Amino acid sequence: MTETATAHATTVSRAEYCVIACAEAWRGDGEILASPMGTIPSIGARLAKLTFSPDLLLTDGEALIVADVPALGAEPQLVEGWLPYRQHLAMVTGGKRHVMMGASQIDRFGNQNISCIGDWERPARQLLGVRGAPVNTLNNPTSYWVPKHGPRVFVERVDMVCGVGYDRATGPYHDLRRVVSDLGVFDFAGEDHAMRLASIHPGVSVEQVLAATGFPLAVPADVPFTREPTAAELRLIREVIDPKNWRDREVRP
Repeated sequence: MTETATAHATTVSRAEYCVIACAEAWRGDGEILASPMGTIPSIGARLAKLTFSPDLLLTDGEALIVADVPALGAEPQLVEGWLPYRQHLAMVTGGKRHVMMGASQIDRFGNQNISCIGDWERPARQLLGVRGAPVNTLNNPTSYWVPKHGPRVFVERVDMVCGVGYDRATGPYHDLRRVVSDLGVFDFAGEDHAMRLASIHPGVSVEQVLAATGFPLAVPADVPFTREPTAAELRLIREVIDPKNWRDREVRP
């Protein structure tokens, strides 16, 4: 790590690097519904809308498209549209939504599990269930957020396929964009769309990522650091979007 990166890492938290990495998932998406799931993805989506992706559509979590970008936990003040459930499903199935989901397990081709741990017929742990993961991954751009990177999450084979990976599906809207964890950013630019290490957060080593990953990970010769937030982005994160610092509860310093 360079001296500049080391110095800046003392002022930018790991959670804030994760926010930047999540925000970048929506760069260039244009007028599309952003559906972040989790605290840091929610901050990232708001940051993207306030900076480089102003055409993103954000909801209040129910049926309203909001025009302003409220702080986490605050009520929106400006509403620009109504999004009934039927119209929401039309956006989902037509590629007009980019969702960032969580993953209890994810493998090298992007198959995701949020349903159970262990044998499906007699699981050791029951989780959320399949929910909308198959429809999300087959019908609109999908990214993933993993707040605690480890070999129990990044596994050789998921116990149950919920979100569909590149070795199981193709189609006009099947588009797995990126995986963001507390260690780095990953895409699917490896051979046969295998997961590849795209960047590491400052303070993290490639060796640390490999040790925490339960499958062979494609690693380029030169792995960059996750980009630095600008001063304006840090102000938005700390003062406008997340003044109560919920981000550090999801990724602890």
